[in-house]
Amino acid sequence: MASRHLSRSIVMQSLYEWDFSGKKPGQLKKIVERNIKEFGPGLENTDFIWQLINGISSKLPQIDKIIEKAAPEWPVEQITIVDRNVLRIGLYELLFSKKEEVPPKVAINEAIELAKTFGGESSGKFINGVLGTVYKQLGETNQESRIKNQE
Repeated sequence: MASRHLSRSIVMQSLYEWDFSGKKPGQLKKIVERNIKEFGPGLENTDFIWQLINGISSKLPQIDKIIEKAAPEWPVEQITIVDRNVLRIGLYELLFSKKEEVPPKVAINEAIELAKTFGGESSGKFINGVLGTVYKQLGETNQESRIKNQE
């Protein structure tokens, strides 16, 4: 398993546990440290894990609002815990990561793979639909700003 994929799996499992136990402040760091020891003992570099964890937790309200807009028929708290946290990872990478490090299609594909691994039967399709909607909106926004800049 590639180290970035393993890192994303550890992030997903950590966010799941943190979310399941009520998102208590200060708990996430302990959960991540334990999960790195348990699931990634041979992982040489944990920077990517911490980059995702710190980024997602700092932008959580913003990411959850994006989920609400992209999946209006699914209130965030009604989305399964796995799907909700896979979306958080995918949206963080899609919107806030450096595109040269994580191209948008890689962010979407990685999220779909996490959903297939950890989620239910329809998780992959759900994640693909929500992230695809956000990606399309990004493309439209970028195109509008390019047109305005040319005027």
